[in-house]
Amino acid sequence: MKLYMTLALSTTLSAAAVALIGAGAWAGGDKVAFPGTYDKGVLYTTVDRADNKQYREFYAPRAAIEAAKKGQPMPSGTVLTMVQYAAQLGPDGNPAKDANGRFVKGNLVAYAVMEKRTGWGAEYPDNVRNGEWEYQVFSPDKKVNDKANLTACFNCHKPHAGEDFLFTLDKLKAAK
Repeated sequence: MKLYMTLALSTTLSAAAVALIGAGAWAGGDKVAFPGTYDKGVLYTTVDRADNKQYREFYAPRAAIEAAKKGQPMPSGTVLTMVQYAAQLGPDGNPAKDANGRFVKGNLVAYAVMEKRTGWGAEYPDNVRNGEWEYQVFSPDKKVNDKANLTACFNCHKPHAGEDFLFTLDKLKAAK
């Protein structure tokens, strides 16, 4: 009887592990495709990042900007794209600046994308989940960067739960 219970418990635990592995394989960035028309959206802000010497451009669809202006959450289907460029460096190794004191963009580094869809994120525990958002990073050739740490995306956006997990909600509200 003891052997039977051990086998039954082992089988149940194995089945649960397989189910979790299967769910984990679907969870994450594999849901997010490269947004081929991101640049048809609105360039709503740019950011200079001194810590990693990058110039960044942020794009959103018009529907996201309208939702932000109305104080509504981002609609399902929203795709926000951050295009990352290395800043051009001056002779001193620091980012070169234009006449307005902003970094001069250099070579394309990556595309970081966050996409929201109804029902996404349910497979994550509450301490990780970012509502219905998923993340993916693409290399300059628009292919998935399989070395990207998507967990870092979830961790950095998590404190912004009150702003629909967005760092740039105020910039979306102010966009024209």
